[in-house]
Amino acid sequence: MNVPEDLRYTADHEWARLEGNRVRVGITDYAQDALGDVVYVQLPEPGASITGGDSFSEVESTKSVSDIYAPIGGVVVDVNSELSDAPQRVNEDPYGEGWIAIIEIRESSDYEALLDAAAYRKLIEE
Repeated sequence: MNVPEDLRYTADHEWARLEGNRVRVGITDYAQDALGDVVYVQLPEPGASITGGDSFSEVESTKSVSDIYAPIGGVVVDVNSELSDAPQRVNEDPYGEGWIAIIEIRESSDYEALLDAAAYRKLIEE
């Protein structure tokens, strides 16, 4: 499984990349592999205020429907609208073109509280 060192992770298999005072969010390689072929992504609404740990998106695959949980609280400032026409990007490039949303964060310390790559690798190996 691909677990980039420069990202932070949740126990629910979301990743977060810090970009200034914003965090780009998606699901991990492990999650997309477990889901199977992604056929639909319900994107959050730009401008929505979200709380870390709350469901803010949904991914539907040929196997199941899964909630996506916000790794951090803040305001959704952008969404990957290209996923509406090409949801398979979540499978093809989960850490790149398959990102789901960008959240402007409230507390930078919340980001530091997420799992680092080593801790996430340990979680998925158990």
